[in-house]
Amino acid sequence: MGNRMANIVIYVMAKQNVEAKKEEILLSDVASVYCEDDVVKAKANAMCIYKFREGQEPRVVVSMMKIIEMLTALVPGATVESIGEKAIILEKIPEKKYNGRLIPWKIALVAAVSFFGTAFTIMAFHNDVGISDVFVRMYEIITGEKSSGCTSLEISYSIGLCLGIIIFYNHIGGRRITKDPTPLEVEMKIYEQNVNMTLVETAEREGKEIDVDS
Repeated sequence: MGNRMANIVIYVMAKQNVEAKKEEILLSDVASVYCEDDVVKAKANAMCIYKFREGQEPRVVVSMMKIIEMLTALVPGATVESIGEKAIILEKIPEKKYNGRLIPWKIALVAAVSFFGTAFTIMAFHNDVGISDVFVRMYEIITGEKSSGCTSLEISYSIGLCLGIIIFYNHIGGRRITKDPTPLEVEMKIYEQNVNMTLVETAEREGKEIDVDS
């Protein structure tokens, strides 16, 4: 049995951040596990790596070294290869009952804030650079006539600005123009990775990370 286990390799690809609604967290909840031995794979997937208790902090950081230690104790002689994150952030999400009647109002509020906020920003920028004076001067130079303030320059610029925003954000309403991620999605992903990295480093520095010494 020992010789057979010595030839077994367990590959673990851990996720960076996991939201959980249950107290007992299994390895299968936070990582993808591969092993040629189906029995060992099933045991590894069913292994409990952490259990939330009432009254504790809803977020913990579990080191992959701790998971490797638990796996080698569960399957003596097996080799564990970690090909994912070096630590996993577990966050307990409480079950909340949302009032469905408030959702449309929340959507309307966010849409209004986004629309008027963006409009104010664009107007403030244009006022800061004096875009109106630029258009008036350009119109007079090109046509030799006095600008009325609403000419083909202003109209074409407004249309081009609208099209530029649509192309930049890669959306028309709820439809995506191309399959590429939008700049906002990319920035949100980078922000999420930076937050997760900071949480792991803070837990390490404060000694709150669940590691082999825990």
